[in-house]
Amino acid sequence: MPLPTHVPFLVVLLSLASTISGALSQQNTRPLHSDLTTNWPPKNTYGSLEHSIQQIRDHRPLDLNAERWKASHPDKSIEDWQALALACLRDGLHYDPEAVPLDATVLQREENEDLIRELVEFNTTPWFRVRGYFLMPRDAKKPLPGLLVLHAWGGPMLFGKERIVNTGRDHPVLQQHRDKYYDGTYLAEEMAKAGYAVLTIDNYHFGERCPRGVGGVPKELDPFDLSEAEYQEIEHKARELVYLGVRQLNWAGTTWAGVNYGDDRASISYLQSRSEVDPDRVGCTGLSGGAWRTNMLVALDERIKAAVSVGWMTTGDYQQVYNVRGAVRTFNLLPGIWNRMDIPDLIALAAPTPVMVVVGTKDTMVPTEGVIEANRQMQSAYTWAGHPNHFRAYNPPKIHCYDREIREEAIRWLDKHLN
Repeated sequence: MPLPTHVPFLVVLLSLASTISGALSQQNTRPLHSDLTTNWPPKNTYGSLEHSIQQIRDHRPLDLNAERWKASHPDKSIEDWQALALACLRDGLHYDPEAVPLDATVLQREENEDLIRELVEFNTTPWFRVRGYFLMPRDAKKPLPGLLVLHAWGGPMLFGKERIVNTGRDHPVLQQHRDKYYDGTYLAEEMAKAGYAVLTIDNYHFGERCPRGVGGVPKELDPFDLSEAEYQEIEHKARELVYLGVRQLNWAGTTWAGVNYGDDRASISYLQSRSEVDPDRVGCTGLSGGAWRTNMLVALDERIKAAVSVGWMTTGDYQQVYNVRGAVRTFNLLPGIWNRMDIPDLIALAAPTPVMVVVGTKDTMVPTEGVIEANRQMQSAYTWAGHPNHFRAYNPPKIHCYDREIREEAIRWLDKHLN
């Protein structure tokens, strides 16, 4: 029988994982940042300042990395580590708004032979009221497992939830995005057809939440009405506002990741408030920036009972030597966190909640070596937690995408742990 196409990657994975594990067992430290290399040429460096950046990173203690902390505290449990790391992460978000009533309402409701789709609106904080799409299979037995489905960061910024929900309207930039990243399908709808009550909202600064009336972006804007050329012109202006948004949030005393988590946390509350949803069976999934939000959400909120993260996992050191400009976005910026923890620790914080982490072997956003090392650390954490089978690293021969095959694997994982 011929071997599957991903077997060579698995051989490399096992070999590199064994080498890394052996090195770590001999010394409770990580390789110097300047010694890390990847098989793919770096996508960006910092020129004459690169060496100083690497020295700064080498100086980080990473004292709350799960594996390093375990080695330094052999008499402690993973729960002891999680308590410390979780407190660090929560503090680093710099965002803890008071709880407010959802005050939810349904603005529109439509049915077809397969699905019910509602446009809903609810409060997430004292200052944000968001709209989202709530979908469910029309004839399925209720209560249903709930699923928060999170759209990517990269892509058409003037659209958010519309990337993964068929609203009855379309645009060429949405078609291109779906074809490239979602196999031409609407991810949220496919998940609903699989038996889930699905909610998706706009990420901060995306879709309806993209700032209007500044930087050349019109006060009144319906991106569906724009020609492709008009869309690209306004999209460019919206993207130029991104780091103004980062600075504004920072000056307000918070972070982009904190705002996202506040909205996503309230989205879980909304799902749990629906009579059609079993509040004890709620999961989340997303691609790319949506994967990062998934990583954060499953780390921070114990109401998530299973998750599938697609397309954003590596280690911080490997990512820095490979691709900061193309992969480190607004939602990654958490000063005071990444000097103490690493990206795989987000999933370690979730243990033993079942999590599948997917990164394609042809995904050029993150380096293969970083994926392998992250997989090893996450698996080690779940073994430490006593539930090694609650973690799965899935590395198919795919580019950066959430296509049909990945979706089918995700549904199998979610069905296993939510149904």
